Amino acid sequence: MGMTMTQKILAAHAGLDEVKAGQLIMANLDLVLGNDVTSPVAINEFNKAGFTDVFDKNKVTMVMDHFAPNKDIKSATQCKTCRDFASKYDIKNYFDVGDMGIEHALLPEKGLVAPGDCVIGADSHTCTYGALGAFSTGIGSTDMCAGMAKGKTWFKVPAAIKFNIVGKLPKYSAAKDVILHIIGMIGVDGALYKSMEFSGEGLKNLSMEDRLCMANMAIEAGAKNGIFAVDDVTLDYIKDKVDREYKIYKADDDAEYEAEYTIDLSQIKPTVAFPHLPENARTFDDIPEVKIDQVVIGSCTNGRIEDLRCAAEILDGKKVAKNVRCIVIPATQKVYMQAMKEGLLEIFINAGCAVSTPTCGPCLGGHMGILAKGERAVATTNRNFVGRMGHPESEVYLASPYVAAASAVTGKISQPSEVM
Repeated sequence: MGMTMTQKILAAHAGLDEVKAGQLIMANLDLVLGNDVTSPVAINEFNKAGFTDVFDKNKVTMVMDHFAPNKDIKSATQCKTCRDFASKYDIKNYFDVGDMGIEHALLPEKGLVAPGDCVIGADSHTCTYGALGAFSTGIGSTDMCAGMAKGKTWFKVPAAIKFNIVGKLPKYSAAKDVILHIIGMIGVDGALYKSMEFSGEGLKNLSMEDRLCMANMAIEAGAKNGIFAVDDVTLDYIKDKVDREYKIYKADDDAEYEAEYTIDLSQIKPTVAFPHLPENARTFDDIPEVKIDQVVIGSCTNGRIEDLRCAAEILDGKKVAKNVRCIVIPATQKVYMQAMKEGLLEIFINAGCAVSTPTCGPCLGGHMGILAKGERAVATTNRNFVGRMGHPESEVYLASPYVAAASAVTGKISQPSEVM
């Protein structure tokens, strides 16, 4: 029996000819990631264990993004812990205020992940980098500690689910709608500890931003990782970013999958995930009037330049509804600059939006947009669990930048056709 993309990458990094689903392996790592929330725990364990150096100062990266710029003394202390560690061990890829961004948007942009890589990160949405044809997964802070010190970690090889992508998205439908449709179809545990593998002729119609969005939310279906077949779109994206050798792994024709689905992009409609799970996906055939208090456009899911262009297309020449707060967060400094050059920030500000420096901020209920009791938000983020963006009795509705922007204009959950 052949191997999937993920299984081939893991076999190569374990020094094995083949691996099978369920097999325990020790794999070498190409990158170990932490942020300002998870890195301090790993650093404390690193020091307690008596480690005296990291395995490779070029293959450990830390990004200050969750509570940065620091919102209080505790978050400032966490960042200082990371800053001191990075300085002590000469960590080359340490990113702080002014040159950082939301980690899962920043690392691909910086060319730190390439096809065929094996990456771990002390953040569940590390699965994002599967968009580049890498095996990439979230781990705990203690695993991050071991990874930083030894450059390897253990995995149980995941089984896989295949998604055959065909067709092309209609106007105002987006990759966020695709992944919400999939999660609604299979459930939040539908890919539990499995690899979600995306291929098919329709991939050519999905940009890298689309793929990063979809891979990002693989964890919301319980997946160990999401991964896209490498094609010309991938190679065009990395050509001026990745300056090292990499290897492309393709699934064997006889690779074994636990399930296979065909996703026709042409049938995807604007979709909203209702509280309090990403699987509560509804199209506008089944959405009542829901008044909102806040809109958040950004995050590691939908804060890239294409996402801001989509939102600006809807908001251009319009005003955010009275009593609605619309917060726009470019995912990186580069995205911020590009949005400024293209006049997108002017569109947002003229519409009555607040534009923030890059930060995870409101996505995890950290800062820059916390919800009070009874408030509702439409967000382009990835989770809508109870209390995710603030008070336990607030509500978060997940949507694409198109839907989020339209909802900001009307003051209720709305599809783009209502305002265009």
